[in-house]
Amino acid sequence: MGKKWKLSIVCAAMMALLVSACSGNTGSKGGDANTGTSGSGAEEQQEKPVLKQLGPQRNFDPNGDKVAAFLEEATGYKVEYETLPLENPDDKLNLLMANNEPYDIVKLSGSQYNRLAVQGALEPLDELLEQYGQDLLGATPAEFYENAKVDGQIYGIPEKHPRGFVGSALAINQNLLDELGMEVPTTTDEFYNLLKAIKDEKGIVPLTGFESIIPEISGAFGVVTSFDVQDGKLIHRLEGPGMKEYLAFMNKLYSEGLMDPEWPVNKTETIQQKFTTGKAGIMTYGWGVAPAVTEALKKNDPDAEITLITSLKGPDGQIGNWVQGGGVSWYIAIPKSSKHKEEAMKYMNLKVQPDLFKELAIGEEGVHYQAGADGKLMPILPIFNEERGNADWFMTSTDAKAFEDQWLLRVRKDPVLQATFEEIQEKQLSVSRSDPTLLAPPLPVVANNQQKLNKLENDYIIKVFAGAESLDQYDAFVSDWMSQGGSEMMAELTAWYDSAKE
Repeated sequence: MGKKWKLSIVCAAMMALLVSACSGNTGSKGGDANTGTSGSGAEEQQEKPVLKQLGPQRNFDPNGDKVAAFLEEATGYKVEYETLPLENPDDKLNLLMANNEPYDIVKLSGSQYNRLAVQGALEPLDELLEQYGQDLLGATPAEFYENAKVDGQIYGIPEKHPRGFVGSALAINQNLLDELGMEVPTTTDEFYNLLKAIKDEKGIVPLTGFESIIPEISGAFGVVTSFDVQDGKLIHRLEGPGMKEYLAFMNKLYSEGLMDPEWPVNKTETIQQKFTTGKAGIMTYGWGVAPAVTEALKKNDPDAEITLITSLKGPDGQIGNWVQGGGVSWYIAIPKSSKHKEEAMKYMNLKVQPDLFKELAIGEEGVHYQAGADGKLMPILPIFNEERGNADWFMTSTDAKAFEDQWLLRVRKDPVLQATFEEIQEKQLSVSRSDPTLLAPPLPVVANNQQKLNKLENDYIIKVFAGAESLDQYDAFVSDWMSQGGSEMMAELTAWYDSAKE
């Protein structure tokens, strides 16, 4: 193991003792028996309780993971880990919190965090962070903590997503382009002509997918993110003029047989199968599926090479895509039922010491990763996957700036994955943007309505594609969407957005 983090831990522990000595014996929050100054001195002060941590659902045993053993040795804290079940995790979480189970640390989604904070199940962290969490406060930009407040108080440590990225593109077999004698399209007109050629000359499905919003196409009409800003006002994309234009274009493709007739019922597996067996010419695609799709395609066509079709330019010159990530992935809370609130905060503070966090995230140099010829850090396989494949589950905040680059090792685990990720960023990131609500805190009206509203929108869009709904009724649909919680959601988000601008 690395030596630097050991020195960091010693220094952090000394600072904690100095803070404790200066502040005096003010009593114990949450029942910590070893935080006072009485007793047998330093030996007693160094005793650390066993902590209990509850994390999100994942199909692995955290207690047997190498990261758990590393953290125990690095911090001196023994932690007992539990995961929420894969089925009905929210129901289980609610039951555990209602029963006041003595967890010391819980890792929560935004909706879970807001619900439990409002219910009074979580400990306010402002004082604990001030006294024992200075490194946590310094490791993540202040605006993330500000936006984590519920009714003016911080109940959860925001775990920042490592970096913004573009996730998608369209894929075509280069051999097909060569056979048609055509170039990679860069505009919606060129894309339409390519689809026509595939249908007329090859007799296969020109475009397969299942999504309602295809950013490479919708961006040509100004539709990129769920929310947008128009004349300084926050709007939903349904309220903007581009959505109707996008729907009209997609309906034209579908009605002319240029889209998969099974689009409304397709799944990820079916579109991949159609594309890799040559039954479809173009598929909706992303860097995450690149290795599996490439392998399957080459089994059927060893000479095949996937070429990306990136963001298209629209009739009036618009182009765009969606920058995913960069917001808050999780909120790390301390339940009121915890018996070791101060120690939980101290433990989490230790975990963002730069050298310790680096070894938590990507392992040990020469064992789990090494520098490549170009200077980029590269994972050593298979040990990186085996011993750091679930490292993110154990994180309770990050060393945010450093993690932006450390996270990239996870897209360098496979050469196809890496090449596709880098090409998508190179070709599209400069024309892409994040959602203006990216840094919005968990909001109750949004949490209660967004899933239902997203489904209403998605179902309507797919029906318009297939001609089952008419664009003549678009305004009526938007009115109905607003009446089913859309207006209340937009009012809550607008209030946040306007205050955040000030």
